[in-house]
Amino acid sequence: MSVYDLAGRKALVTGGARGLGAGMAEALARAGASVMIGDILEGDGEKTAAAIRDSGATTGFVRLDVTDEASWERAVAATIAELGGFDILVNNAGVEISALVIDIDPAELRSMLDVNIVGTALGLKHAFRAMRPDGPAGQGGAVVNISSVAATIPFPGIAGYSATKSAVDRLTRVAAQESGKLGYGVRVNCVYPGLVATQMGLKLASDMVTLGLWPSAEAAVGDVIGLTPLGRLGDVADMADAVVFLASDGARFVHGAGLPVDGGMGM
Repeated sequence: MSVYDLAGRKALVTGGARGLGAGMAEALARAGASVMIGDILEGDGEKTAAAIRDSGATTGFVRLDVTDEASWERAVAATIAELGGFDILVNNAGVEISALVIDIDPAELRSMLDVNIVGTALGLKHAFRAMRPDGPAGQGGAVVNISSVAATIPFPGIAGYSATKSAVDRLTRVAAQESGKLGYGVRVNCVYPGLVATQMGLKLASDMVTLGLWPSAEAAVGDVIGLTPLGRLGDVADMADAVVFLASDGARFVHGAGLPVDGGMGM
């Protein structure tokens, strides 16, 4: 049996309705996991769950606002009840609002802090409570947090986003220390995705034009590719396969790590 086989595993993917999150949920299902989609986008989330179900995998959808504690409690309970357990969390939900430092809007910054930092922290909290030996799932597991190459490079126009994704890195490493020292049996790692042509990625390119940093979205994307040694943008599958690896027994001794999946851009 392959060490990347996730048969019997039970996963919750936040922000799983579309984009990277949907791709990660689909990849986990292909590897054999049962997958719960958690998102505030109910229509898109139900469609993604239906597509995964049509492939023969066990799946479901739960409305999850990652900034809300009670919403996390309901989502974890639903995952355990519907899937029969919970041992993989992909903390993927995130928002990006571009702005020059001179124009940062406090409300927009707080929105990113709430989703990207508080949401990730609450995910870790409730994954630990559920997966540790005395928890309702109680089998240990793996948490994969989604940071960004923005945490590793000084890219203009995204100071607030970069700050929040740097915080995801620190949350990952501290949580990994606590899980190990307190015997939770939960591995914690993060991924730094490079730019992918999802709805969020394409909006980021157009935002760079609005901010006056590049003359066109195509020029912004071209410069990103120019900064990437492998010479292309990332694909959803590139990021999803990294998540499967970190969730699997192939990464059984990988803990507290940040995995760049950026074509070398952040090195």
